[in-house]
Amino acid sequence: MASLPFPFIFLLITLLHTSATDSACRSTCGSIQVHYPFGTGYGCGSPRFQPYVTCNSDDHQLLLTTHTGSYPITSISYKDSTLTITPPYMSTCSSMQQSPNLGLDWASPFQLGPSVFLLLSCTPPTSSLTIKDSPVCDSSSSHLCASIYTCPSVVSLGLPLFPPTNTCCVYSPANFNSKGELDLSAMKCLGYAPVASFQDSPTDPNKWQYGVTLKYTNGAFDDYYMNNKCNTCEDSGGICGYSPPSNSFVCACNNGFNTSTDCYNNYNPIQDYEDLVGSSTSLATWKIWLGQLAGLVFCLVA
Repeated sequence: MASLPFPFIFLLITLLHTSATDSACRSTCGSIQVHYPFGTGYGCGSPRFQPYVTCNSDDHQLLLTTHTGSYPITSISYKDSTLTITPPYMSTCSSMQQSPNLGLDWASPFQLGPSVFLLLSCTPPTSSLTIKDSPVCDSSSSHLCASIYTCPSVVSLGLPLFPPTNTCCVYSPANFNSKGELDLSAMKCLGYAPVASFQDSPTDPNKWQYGVTLKYTNGAFDDYYMNNKCNTCEDSGGICGYSPPSNSFVCACNNGFNTSTDCYNNYNPIQDYEDLVGSSTSLATWKIWLGQLAGLVFCLVA
């Protein structure tokens, strides 16, 4: 069979590569700005973070997933390398409920930040609660228990209105057990209220910002890509990602093509063909048509 012109072969290979590596990498997920090392899906952001942080396409919610569940991410501070999650079964002043264990994967780049955990409806007295013979509760912050126990929703945990504070524990600084979990059953408590910020109102639990603050750490390759490639990629309008299986750095550009550097003057061979045959044909239609043609050509060559 006669050999095909090289430009045609190049176009087909480029098209197939683009179609295979196209991902819905976006710079936002809902109201959250998503920047490296985070990403919105497979091939986006850093491969160290992608298994844990993704964007739910159904409700556009950025999620952190661990072995104990998936948790909405409500804010990210790239300056402080922290994020805040709101576990669906946590308690607040307006809604209290029994909570399953909360955990982090040991292999993940996340660890507990400066959040305060208020353990609720515990077996009294919580002053005797210990882990490895060390007291768990911060007695100097017991006024926080008195504050949150003014919330009428305490009755949802089987407590009376204005219950005794010896059934509450201020767990700060908090720590997870050997399984990487906050084990409420082991501490004989029914629920927890994590407080990310007291908003200068330590006596008014209605004004507190509820959530779990986590710290994240970049790996050596994350720092290298951020300092040497990712900043330029994002400045050019691209989104930083990676190309499996080698996980080499990729800058995803808004014209649908990826580069290994940035999106400045990014070449789009499909655009050349659109200009040649007329701009009325959509890019998606050309991808489908040429993809089918490529499959036919490869079958004939084989």
